[in-house]
Amino acid sequence: MTETTVSHRRLELFSTILLALATVATAWAAYQSRQWTGEQSQGYSRATASRIAVNRFAALAGRQVQIDVATFIQWIDAHEEHRTGLARFYRVRFRDEFKPAFAAWLATRPFTDPSAPATPFAMPGYRLKASGHADRLEARAAAASERAKDANQRADNYMLAVVLFASSLFFAGISTKLEAVRARSAILGLGWILFLGTVIWVSTFPVQLTT
Repeated sequence: MTETTVSHRRLELFSTILLALATVATAWAAYQSRQWTGEQSQGYSRATASRIAVNRFAALAGRQVQIDVATFIQWIDAHEEHRTGLARFYRVRFRDEFKPAFAAWLATRPFTDPSAPATPFAMPGYRLKASGHADRLEARAAAASERAKDANQRADNYMLAVVLFASSLFFAGISTKLEAVRARSAILGLGWILFLGTVIWVSTFPVQLTT
């Protein structure tokens, strides 16, 4: 058996191994790209659902503020007109969330102390549960959007890996068509370099097994 024949058989073996490994790697990268694309879609769906809920709670908070402002103004008018019964009527109808801020505001003696807060709405104790819930949902939506963007980037990276693995497949395949040992070795070596470099790069990617 001549040295050329041995070289051809050795190169053929390396070509076969590269073809097998690159085929499996291409399928794996394509699978991961699809998985991360699904994760991206779910992330954007979660973000959209959260933002719809944000709008609902923000609208509720807006209506509650309007009610608090309206009843407070009516109470102020009745208080200034010394209509004690009417003032009491409005006061007992204050919303529960507004009452602590109103009581804290009265404790600052706003009618006699010029440095007192102008209204109960300037008090730290005036907090709406609906508004707080809207803020939490907005933070959740922002986090979901960020995760979806990350998933999109990972899907793109895996898709690029598919292209690179397919390129190594091409070099492995075309090397089998060449007769010159030197040319065949060069093309096959390029395919191996591309394959191994891509494997090292892909090994740094996170893996998504379920969506």
